[in-house]
Amino acid sequence: MTEQRFAVVSGGGTGIGRAIAARLAGDGCRVVVLGRRAAVLEEARAEIERTAGPGAVVPLAGDLADPEAVERVAARIAELGPVDVLVNNAGAIITPPEDDGLAALAASWRRDLDTNLLTAVLLTTALQGVLRRPGGRLVVISSAAAQRGGAGPHSAGSYAAAKAALHGWAFGLARQLGPDGITVNVLAPGYVADTEIFGADRNEEFHARKVADTLVGRAGTPEDVAEAVAYIASPAAGYLTGQVIGLNGGAVLGR
Repeated sequence: MTEQRFAVVSGGGTGIGRAIAARLAGDGCRVVVLGRRAAVLEEARAEIERTAGPGAVVPLAGDLADPEAVERVAARIAELGPVDVLVNNAGAIITPPEDDGLAALAASWRRDLDTNLLTAVLLTTALQGVLRRPGGRLVVISSAAAQRGGAGPHSAGSYAAAKAALHGWAFGLARQLGPDGITVNVLAPGYVADTEIFGADRNEEFHARKVADTLVGRAGTPEDVAEAVAYIASPAAGYLTGQVIGLNGGAVLGR
């Protein structure tokens, strides 16, 4: 009898993270969903288990930029067994500075680096000892902004820089963990509709402009991202590691 695989998805309560968790649960994984809002995580659990069945999802709330909170959730995860799949999806769009001063700019950058970079570093470090060897899969969710640079209110400097930093960090992890049979890859989505990240600024003009950037004439969906993660995280992807994989409808060409 095949042992049930065990997955952890940060930012798993909404949008892309919830879709990834649902897809992995649909593949038979038991999935821990992490996030700051316990009520949102509970909603995700209930929704996913309507299809995947009772016990498929374990919600754990905590601020992943807080080392003490990460240690607490990591200890609970370690009790559940070796981690087959770790998806670092937690993140958010940029925080505008409160004013034009350098102090406000520094505070904004630190928040965005904490949210989009440090969360992944802390969680992965805390769980590194319980990743399955061999066969573990580490997936880092980045952004097309990291590949083409950020501009405008949705992907300006700090967000693009934080996401780009994930790439270099992931390359180092791929070298470090490869001998243990653990793969490390980055998935960099482009414009994905139906998420919280664009908030009130998303309108028909914005949507049309983003769709026009693609070669396939449509926006991405959370399910598109989840399907890509499902393959990268699968046992079949054991020869895929140390890569940045663009998922953007051709808005950013591979290089």
